[in-house]
Amino acid sequence: MDFLNALVVLANFVLIPAVSYGSQLALGALGVTLVYGILRFSNFAHGDTMAFGAMVTILFTWAFQAFGLSIAPLPTALLALPFGIAVTAGMMLLTDRWVYQFYRRHKAKPIILVMVSLGVMFILNGVVRVIIGPGEQRFNDGARFIISAGDFKKMTGLSEGLAFRSSQGLTIVVTLISVAVLFWFLNRTRTGKSMRAYSDNEDLALLSGINPEKVVRVTWIIAAILATTAGVLYGLDKAFKPFTYFQLLLPVFAAAIVGGLGNPLGAIAGGYIIAFSEVTLTYAWKKVATYMLPDSLAPDGLAQLLSTDYKYAVSFTILVIVLIFKPYGLFRGKAV
Repeated sequence: MDFLNALVVLANFVLIPAVSYGSQLALGALGVTLVYGILRFSNFAHGDTMAFGAMVTILFTWAFQAFGLSIAPLPTALLALPFGIAVTAGMMLLTDRWVYQFYRRHKAKPIILVMVSLGVMFILNGVVRVIIGPGEQRFNDGARFIISAGDFKKMTGLSEGLAFRSSQGLTIVVTLISVAVLFWFLNRTRTGKSMRAYSDNEDLALLSGINPEKVVRVTWIIAAILATTAGVLYGLDKAFKPFTYFQLLLPVFAAAIVGGLGNPLGAIAGGYIIAFSEVTLTYAWKKVATYMLPDSLAPDGLAQLLSTDYKYAVSFTILVIVLIFKPYGLFRGKAV
């Protein structure tokens, strides 16, 4: 019985949160790796693009709620998500036309585009704060739990309860669907194959008649879809706060680089590696150890390796280690 209780505690505080958080990082890292693989620069504005998409979705969600529109028991945010994606995609296409296109035409070095993306990042960060404010915002609807701790205790008779939030289940399902659709698009459609060809060899792709501007537009649209979806899922699971997305840029980039920057499969793997590392290293293992060990060996303290304040330090440490020993990432990047 103690083993089952320990397993429930582990699932409750480590496995489910890490899979949910890893799914959000994977979607964010996919957007980063797609832009890097095809447009050949690291888009540091991606975190604030996630914030922008989530903000637009929240505004539409509030509007739908005011008019009494809902898709209960699912969150109204899902109804508003396509509108958030459309606005974010429009914003990114305009940003490309007004900003990035100039540097592409002049064959600017990647580092120049990185610095430009930093400028875009600060502008987006300011726009989001001005429109919705710097404080915490919530979507405020939808079923809270797929299964609650109390119901789980009644069903199993265990002393520990498993709480599986609807936002966590939704994150996992939406991520699976998004990843499946993205890989189908890249591998099965003509446009997806053109994007892969453009990524592998730009000059040869141009000689083959591939329209580079179309490839760029589709890349930004897909990046907008991934960024907005990741931002909304993160906001539903936790809460929306503009500065949080600014901080989220580090684990998102760490996930993309650990997996192999430019490699979609690596981005997904990297997202879960970073998430599980952060969660396991900052979790207090006292309760699990109490169930699993004899009373004489049970820890007196929290048995926590790192405080949750150092969560992002875990991402940074893993990023540095990978860059030192395997700079191309676990799945070797620079390829779509």
